[in-house]
Amino acid sequence: MAEIEIGIYKSGRQAYGFDDIAIVPSRRTRDPEDVDISWEIDAFRFDLPLMAAAMDGVVSPRTAIEIGRLGGLAVLNLEGLWTRYEDPDSLFEEISKLDDEKATARMQQMYLEPIKPELVTERIREINAAGVVSCASVTPQRTTGLAPAILAGELDMLVIQGTVVSAEHVSKTVEPLNLKKFIREFDLPVIVGGCASYQAALHLMRTGAVGVLVGVGPGNACTTRGVLGIGVPQATAIADVAGARMRHLDETNVYVHVIADGGMSRGGDIAKAIACGADAVMLGSPLSSAQEAPGLGYHWGMATFHPTLPRGARVRTTVRGNMQEILLGPAHENDGRMNLFGALRTSMATCGYQSVKEFQKAEVMIAPALQTEGKALQRSQGVGMGR
Repeated sequence: MAEIEIGIYKSGRQAYGFDDIAIVPSRRTRDPEDVDISWEIDAFRFDLPLMAAAMDGVVSPRTAIEIGRLGGLAVLNLEGLWTRYEDPDSLFEEISKLDDEKATARMQQMYLEPIKPELVTERIREINAAGVVSCASVTPQRTTGLAPAILAGELDMLVIQGTVVSAEHVSKTVEPLNLKKFIREFDLPVIVGGCASYQAALHLMRTGAVGVLVGVGPGNACTTRGVLGIGVPQATAIADVAGARMRHLDETNVYVHVIADGGMSRGGDIAKAIACGADAVMLGSPLSSAQEAPGLGYHWGMATFHPTLPRGARVRTTVRGNMQEILLGPAHENDGRMNLFGALRTSMATCGYQSVKEFQKAEVMIAPALQTEGKALQRSQGVGMGR
């Protein structure tokens, strides 16, 4: 791809987010009922290509069970309130009532409570007992230390997750996690991320991970792009990582799943993520709008409470309906924020594709007028696509 000159010393590629592109319908259409949006990764099959983000305001053991029953996979944050406190409900209540200017400092205090390995095991067992697939997230720094408690709980799938996770972390002070060695010796499938480039993704795939999370800073609650100045718009990031997936497949005959993480608020965003090459999506803020979400109408990222450099904000989300309505409908709003996977199914059917893997081959185009063309009344009145 041609680079654009930023200055005499520096040039760079043009990158695109979901709002910059459109999916082009093909010559064929289908009935939505004939479309298959299921997702298979490792030994597991899900009716929905969905991971619920490992954020305390989104996933509790109870919502993990509900999302599993609806066909998705929820990721519990093993470094969150659920593994620091036996009963964190009063803390969620307090967080929902904090003044904006006091929220970050108070949440930092809450998250200073040590993680209790026995709670890690207990929370995993609670999800397993409901008969759904259990999945949980840890940062690279705590992976080795929490591994015994994770195995004791008999977790089904592990996510090793950070703002950016690399296969070559360098440190002069501590022994970094050797991802390749850990994944090879750990008796569970592992998903790793985030990343946002071809080379970084390719190196992560070579560690033996079954999936790679794509996204650095696109989430509604994340401030990484402002605090650190790093990130790649999601449409370009996903397409680049999908390219790494194909190279890795050619080299090893092993298919590593690409999971778009963040930046998706509506059904159309999910469809665009798949069309750019994702196998599944990880959602946070859309699910925090469910009545069952533990955040009580609030949502915050995994780095919001960092003790020295917070990279997230507590944001208010509108409670729109129950989890089933948000994921599968019926929708009672017209802005694409409910029945998210009904929208994906309809988008695929309208464009003539029967499966997620087929939809990855859909034509997309640069479309800067997509969100505004012909929508002057909606925008002026704040309804529909003007919200």
